[in-house]
Amino acid sequence: MSMKLATPALLAALIGPAGAAEPLPEAIAAPGETVVLSVHAEGAQVYECKAAADGRLAWAFREPIATLLSEGKTIGRHYAGPSWELADGSAVVGKAAANAPGATAADIPWLKLDVTSHRGSGVLTPVTTVQRINTHGGTPDGACDKAGAFRSAPYSAAYIFLKKG
Repeated sequence: MSMKLATPALLAALIGPAGAAEPLPEAIAAPGETVVLSVHAEGAQVYECKAAADGRLAWAFREPIATLLSEGKTIGRHYAGPSWELADGSAVVGKAAANAPGATAADIPWLKLDVTSHRGSGVLTPVTTVQRINTHGGTPDGACDKAGAFRSAPYSAAYIFLKKG
């Protein structure tokens, strides 16, 4: 399996013209960390209709499900945990540490996640932080009017895997 490790040019292409000229939002920045891998994700955010604290029904995030792509080829998957697993057998689980708003109300937030566990050996082995940027979509539309109902909201994003040093 061949994976393209991120270079500054690739990172600029993933972030886009505006992002290339401007740093990431301070809340999700990872100063002192270096890029191990950058991938594109296509998938869905899955929500469940549940009663909120005020008793009203609302969409509650349940789990992500996405394909991780590099140069148009599937190299892994993203799923509940949140977990990222590559075809080389390496995997990480993260915990949200910070967020920044997406570009529009329809876009899920950008995230910084601290890696809490590793599995297998491969590209993700040294990863300590995961950033989700350039989100498009992912928020549920429509009313939540039946407890227990599910809704999938398509999304795409870039995931950047970083290591200390």
